[in-house]
Amino acid sequence: MVTLPGDAGRESAAGDAMAVVDAHGVVTGWSEGARLLTGYAAEEITGRPVSELVDGDADAVRRELRTGGGAVVTVRRRDGRRTELALRVCPLRGAKGEPGGYVISAAPDDEGRVLGELAFRQASMSMSIFDTGQRYLRMNDTACRIMGRPEAEFTGRFFPDTVEDAEHSRGFLHHLRKVVETGQPVHYESRTRAPSGMRMHAWNTEMWPLRDPSGQLLGVALASFDNSEQQAAKERLALLNKAATGIGTKLDVIHTARELAELAVPRLADFVSVDLLDSVLQGEEPAVGPVGGDLELRRVAHHSLTAGVPEAAIGLGTADVYPPSSPPARALATGHAVLTRTGEADLDDWVARHDGRSAKLRESDHDDFSLMAVPLVARGTTLGVAVFVRLLTPQSPDPLDQDDVSLARELAARAAVCVDNARRYTKEHTTALALQRSLLPQAVAGQAAVEFASRYLPALSQAGVGGDWFDVIPLSGTRVALIVGDVVGHGIHASVTMGRLRTAVWTLADVDLPPDELLTHLDDLVGHLAADDSGEGAEIGATCLYAVYDPVSRHCTIASAGHPPPAVLFPDGTVEVVEVSAGPMLGVGGLPFESTELDVPEGAVLALYTDGLVEARDLDVDAGTAALCAALAAPAGNLEEACDNVLRALLPERPADDVALLLARTRGLNTGQVAVWDLPADPAVVATARQYATEQLTAWGLDEAAFVTELVVSELVTNAIRYGGAPIQLRLIRDRALICEVSDASSTSPHLRRARTYDEGGRGLLLVAQLTDRWGTRPTGTGKTIWAEQALPAS
Repeated sequence: MVTLPGDAGRESAAGDAMAVVDAHGVVTGWSEGARLLTGYAAEEITGRPVSELVDGDADAVRRELRTGGGAVVTVRRRDGRRTELALRVCPLRGAKGEPGGYVISAAPDDEGRVLGELAFRQASMSMSIFDTGQRYLRMNDTACRIMGRPEAEFTGRFFPDTVEDAEHSRGFLHHLRKVVETGQPVHYESRTRAPSGMRMHAWNTEMWPLRDPSGQLLGVALASFDNSEQQAAKERLALLNKAATGIGTKLDVIHTARELAELAVPRLADFVSVDLLDSVLQGEEPAVGPVGGDLELRRVAHHSLTAGVPEAAIGLGTADVYPPSSPPARALATGHAVLTRTGEADLDDWVARHDGRSAKLRESDHDDFSLMAVPLVARGTTLGVAVFVRLLTPQSPDPLDQDDVSLARELAARAAVCVDNARRYTKEHTTALALQRSLLPQAVAGQAAVEFASRYLPALSQAGVGGDWFDVIPLSGTRVALIVGDVVGHGIHASVTMGRLRTAVWTLADVDLPPDELLTHLDDLVGHLAADDSGEGAEIGATCLYAVYDPVSRHCTIASAGHPPPAVLFPDGTVEVVEVSAGPMLGVGGLPFESTELDVPEGAVLALYTDGLVEARDLDVDAGTAALCAALAAPAGNLEEACDNVLRALLPERPADDVALLLARTRGLNTGQVAVWDLPADPAVVATARQYATEQLTAWGLDEAAFVTELVVSELVTNAIRYGGAPIQLRLIRDRALICEVSDASSTSPHLRRARTYDEGGRGLLLVAQLTDRWGTRPTGTGKTIWAEQALPAS
């Protein structure tokens, strides 16, 4: 019997393919490994020449064997296939050193085989091999480390029996079976929590079939790469990209805070709240830099993964005080994010001391959570704080970490800039609107001439203000002035110019100029403004329509400076556009303005408007005017409804130009409220005039006003006879006040003066001014009218 050398014996014991051949080339020994490799059993091959297994030149093989070493030989397998093998030959010697035969082993690259095994074992990715029934055959060290158990505990076990995540098990098992069924490799991505760790992992898995040399499927191999960090980075980038377009979509502080909260849930946290300083909400300048001490913050937004936001301890719009030790206050005091979780003293103490938060915690099933407070700071200004909370459960046990803090800081920084932009816009918009409100009429003094309603819609400019305006100005003699104007352009500059023009119109109206003369003076003013201003303000253009209605005569006088004509809705339901002589725009200069006069019955509606109303919806002026007339003729319960009807019919949802609309329904004074006397230019008639006035006051039941009225009539009639001349007319009007008017043929207006001690005259008008509430003068077509107004007796 021949004894195998030590190396050969160990290899044979290890199951390698080995054969023992005697000195004549006859097989005398055959290992189990040789049987597996060639398919021949020991009893089939023992005693046969080894050359019978060789496909090719057997003599050449024998020569190689005699020389020792090795050779690459093509071997015929039992099933007829050919296999190239690298053979290693080890000669055997007898007791006296004579040749005794050879030990032949199939010698693949042993070094490569060892390195391959080491590579499998030490691979940084998880690698496993399953049989066709999805039972474990092999696992490398990384797979064992991830699973938290040695390979021996998995070998031979069905995969679903080794994992607790049923959902992941079903998906993974499905792909293993798919490889077996199709014989094709599969790429599989999944997210699961490894049994050996807490954090959720993202896996990128490649599965492929294992086949023997004959092509028969033996099992499935797989390699899983943990790309959690890459996946997390990708998700953070995606969230930041979404924040770039999803936060700050409106210039509204609260809406921006809500966008931050909704974006972060559930991608970053289960609950997010945003609290801001009151100064931010009021549009004021908040503190620069970190803020400390007991802080009062107001909840403006919160959002939760659970419907109803059960985690919120305070309601939206409610203010709460944060002590210095609380995470939000620490974040605002330091300017840095604060990361904490239950079990840490500061957080537990803050929750315990706040009744609302401690009650919410008791009601909740989740008493373990992770929290981070991130300050909202923009341009060095502290605005508030965002709090992110993640509930820690067996299904989601991962607390917030520094990567989450970095992401939250990026989101908070984006939101803070948007909040600060919205705050600045709110402040500027509020200032602009306050300016606009101060420039437009707030209330109109009592007058009996018209009932009116109005609408003002600034165009969608940045400031939300414009240059259109309207006014209703009470004039003497119960008359009223109706004005609509339009400054070219939008925004603050147009609004300021409008305010200057409106003030000028009030001043000129107080002088009681006729409409055409008033526009002439206003045109001069616009020219002066354009000359005085510089830069953008140098280009000033405006249109204006000025109408005066007298309820005694039912007469209306209208003048236009390049403005659209008014429309009149008559009591019978017909609507007409008044044909006015449209003068040039204000500021052109050099051209006269003309007045148009018309009689307006009581109950008619005058419609004054700016061109933004009739030129909307891409209509030309004529089509827009026709649409206005149709809208005015539509049934309406009152003037407010009529205004709404007009705007609905003519305006788009977003008008491109400023719009002002003024509707005025005319009233008339009946003959019982007005008394008129024509007087000769005779000083003796003064006593008669006083008698007329006294008798009329008695008829009106105003005897208490007789004394003052007699003095006023006496003075005004005397002045008219002395300085004015015929025709002279006395008129008394009883309305909201008692008005005494005296008209004469002179255009010279009287003025107050202080009489010297020995002067015989000069005290009359001073006496009238002190006895009445108001007095004044206005020009007429034939001269002037001096009027005085006094309050009616209390009875």
